[in-house]
Amino acid sequence: MPPRTALPNRKTEVGSKCRYNSRLIKGGALLEDMRLLVRHWEDSNSDYHGDVTLVNDLLSSCSSSRARDIFFQVFLPRFVNGSPRRALKIVRELEDRNVSIEILRPVYYWITARNERLLYDFVCDELLLRNQRQEQTVTTDSVVAWLKSRLTVCGKTWSEAVTIRVAQGILATLRDFGILEGAAKKRVAPVYIPIESFAYIAFAIWKEGTTGSSLVNHNDWALFLFSPSVVERISLEADRHGLLRYQAAGGIVRIDFPFYNFEEMADAIATRTY
Repeated sequence: MPPRTALPNRKTEVGSKCRYNSRLIKGGALLEDMRLLVRHWEDSNSDYHGDVTLVNDLLSSCSSSRARDIFFQVFLPRFVNGSPRRALKIVRELEDRNVSIEILRPVYYWITARNERLLYDFVCDELLLRNQRQEQTVTTDSVVAWLKSRLTVCGKTWSEAVTIRVAQGILATLRDFGILEGAAKKRVAPVYIPIESFAYIAFAIWKEGTTGSSLVNHNDWALFLFSPSVVERISLEADRHGLLRYQAAGGIVRIDFPFYNFEEMADAIATRTY
């Protein structure tokens, strides 16, 4: 699998910036907690408050108030009410087939970033630009400065304490998802995304109606610091493994999948990894 490389810098729309919130203080990656809730939450139950007992049981290592925060402020916005809608169903298919954490982690990261706009924009704008400049080290102070500049654009003001905690949340989340590495001093990590993870995310984007060259150039690939040329190379590899069909001729790109739904896609991935 080719390493991550940089995309041209992407400008963020002002309207997106004005949706910024400090929710990352409530929880960053929380990968194991999210996995527990994805595996056990019944999506057919719309009475969210009725699920609190289940949440307390699943997150027994947390206090009751902390468990509620994780459920209402993290799980529901990301995996139930976010984008893609009912994203828990997407990752649940992989969980039900017991695929490895190496395959699961990038999918959880993609869903998390799609629903935490600050995280998304920091990676796709600031971290991407730093990577282009070979500025691999990322500090809390640099994230705080970036946050303040973004908040100014949409007329928001947070206290210094809140801004620092959100900045720390961004860094911790990216470390837990493997985009950054290091404890006190964080750097862009030399991480590879499994071909199965790439194909599954590509399928999810494709199911949203993005096809052809638009899929190759989709903004979400910047979350992994992929350039379009890297996306093309990985797509060709996924084609060789039968996870998608990729054709390019005369500037025309065609991408489709030999699978009808996420169940079939997850089956194909699970079969490859057993």
